[in-house]
Amino acid sequence: MNDSSWSIFVVLAVLLSFILVGLRQKSRESQEYGFGGRYTGRIGGGAAIASNWMSAASLMGLAGIIYLRGYQGLAYVIGWTGGYVLLLVLLASQIRRFGKFTTPEFVGERYGSPAARLMAAVIAIAISVIYCVAQFKGIGLIFAFMFDIGYEQGVTYGALAVVSYLVVSGALGVPRNQQLQYLVICVAFIVPLMWLARKLGYFWLLPQFGYGRALTDLAREFRIDFTLPFAGDSLFEWCALCFTLMVGTGGLPHVLSRFYTVPNVRDARWSVVWGLFFIALIYWSAPAFAVFGRLIEARQGIAFTPDTARAAADVIALKTAMMAGLPGWLVGVLAAGALSAAFFTVAGLLMTGAASISHDLYYSFINPKASETSRMQVAKGGTLVLAALVLLVALNPPGLIAEITAVAFALAGNTIFPLFLLGIWWDRANRYGAIAGMVTGVLCTVATPLLGGVLPGVAFYFPVTASALCGAPLVICVMIAVSLATPAPPEEMRRFLEQEVHGHLD
Repeated sequence: MNDSSWSIFVVLAVLLSFILVGLRQKSRESQEYGFGGRYTGRIGGGAAIASNWMSAASLMGLAGIIYLRGYQGLAYVIGWTGGYVLLLVLLASQIRRFGKFTTPEFVGERYGSPAARLMAAVIAIAISVIYCVAQFKGIGLIFAFMFDIGYEQGVTYGALAVVSYLVVSGALGVPRNQQLQYLVICVAFIVPLMWLARKLGYFWLLPQFGYGRALTDLAREFRIDFTLPFAGDSLFEWCALCFTLMVGTGGLPHVLSRFYTVPNVRDARWSVVWGLFFIALIYWSAPAFAVFGRLIEARQGIAFTPDTARAAADVIALKTAMMAGLPGWLVGVLAAGALSAAFFTVAGLLMTGAASISHDLYYSFINPKASETSRMQVAKGGTLVLAALVLLVALNPPGLIAEITAVAFALAGNTIFPLFLLGIWWDRANRYGAIAGMVTGVLCTVATPLLGGVLPGVAFYFPVTASALCGAPLVICVMIAVSLATPAPPEEMRRFLEQEVHGHLD
């Protein structure tokens, strides 16, 4: 068996293991479709959060963006990691105390408005679709790289695999599989990195620290300085991106849904702590692949044009392993880890979107008397529709994996995050402010594509991937102004916030 065959064998074996676990945990109830009805413990919940978070953007896109932009790419590391700290401090325990099942349900209950709930459901679906496009691109690139086929074929086969798994196993397989997935990711991402560091002569026991010498060698031997801050972008652009990713993390529906399914507030808080720890283990590793990739290219005399480097960025971790001459089975392990990260992020996103269609749109607005069976059928049908829509966009992706993902974070940070922040911490926020805030947030997110060519200032203050630095504060101000100018929310809700959400310590 040659190296290529070993790589394919490892990838297929990992995918088969996920399918088998999913079949054992098959979901049969619609209330479980999208949220998982079985508690998996604090550490298990943290592993599920981390695996749900460890997407193609984390394993492939992060290395790719640092490979291209050096220091500027660290905004993704800081923003995504800091977002979980923001969640831990501001939202995790309060969301659990509030006790609602989905983001649209929270919005509808807190603000007492079916219209606000409908808007939140549509926004949640849009966030899931945008995020899925990035993951589908990652899946397509891995399939194309491993099986030596075209990108279009790779993304199509990958979409079929994801949808088949979801329709067969539903949600109960996903939380259990996400713990298995995190173990796979740790092994798949860190072991090849250790092998790579040792092969290049750097400290390999902790390559996340050992690659510091590679940075020095890269600067000294080839005058490539990855540590030079703001070489290609301004301080404002870096801060805008970092802030957007932080507040976007606090507004992602498929992340927030994790806090509704734990049994108590303390476990919700500790699940975030463990999740942050597990996430950090991977985030320390991704930049090392970017640095080692640049160093190997420089030593081998490989010089890419900017367009060629951009095309290679999203698979730089795999290319680095190949250029370094790692064994085929180890390249397969790395590919399996990246593929599983994208695979299960898509699973969580599609289920979140399908749950919004089934529960928040169909059951709440179209057919309140719908049976469990019909709601499950709508959820699975919604999965197919969303997957088809994502596939159409992913066939011609609009940017790098990390860049596409950042757009989803911008939309979440401009819309969902302010709703939760004021909805939990300011009892005067009302339905009119919520609706005005969501409309403003959507406009801030799409301002540059619509008006950037006509008004240059719009493109500067509201960049597509980093619009929340100006957008989220603007939305909060709009919500406050409109809420103060209109009738206060019911006294029962204000009393509930005071007594149940903030009235005791856990």
